[in-house]
Amino acid sequence: MSWDVRVLTIFPEMFPGPLGESLAGKAAADGLWSLRTVNIRDFAPDRHATVDDSPFGGGPGMVMRPDVVHAALESVAGAPGPVIYLTPRGRPLDQETVRGLARGAGMTVLCGRYEGVDERVLEAHDVVEVSLGDFVLSGGEPAAIALIDACVRLLPGVMGAEESLEEESFQAGLLEYPHYTRPAEWQGRRVPEVLLSGHHENIRAWRREQAERVTRERRPDLWARAVARI
Repeated sequence: MSWDVRVLTIFPEMFPGPLGESLAGKAAADGLWSLRTVNIRDFAPDRHATVDDSPFGGGPGMVMRPDVVHAALESVAGAPGPVIYLTPRGRPLDQETVRGLARGAGMTVLCGRYEGVDERVLEAHDVVEVSLGDFVLSGGEPAAIALIDACVRLLPGVMGAEESLEEESFQAGLLEYPHYTRPAEWQGRRVPEVLLSGHHENIRAWRREQAERVTRERRPDLWARAVARI
């Protein structure tokens, strides 16, 4: 069964972009997931394909019109999965959310532009607002690509080594431990001796210790949650 994504955007030419390459591209070619783009401009009521208008109450910028966005969303009505709107004011995207989306049948992703989308259409379609972080992009398309990639790599059959998913960042609520490869010494810097020892139990203990250290130093918020679970 394929995992299906619909992306609503005024720039459909931005897709598949990176999603057509590497693991995601191969998985799509193998039929593990599919991507359909919907051009929001196709639903504009005028010959100029206008999708935005000035905000009520004044202020800078433009707002995407509810009637146009509604018509675009209606064109994919009944498709499986939630409607996701990428916006800085959404709830922060985390690995738990990504896993939940990947376990489903797919999703519809709405890419905003300008100052955003009229609130009424978000309410009417029970849209889930999600944020990639506390920063602003020129539009939702780059965020949509990141979200889709994060989900696709978790789909069954996409990753060649399934066990690698179990040790990566956020899987156990911690950041990932440092990685090393050949040569064993580079520019006077040596690989930690424990990784050369062949003692798998010691290696596992070292990696856990390093994951805890990195999380404690770089993401005290994650570390606090990890400690609370113990």
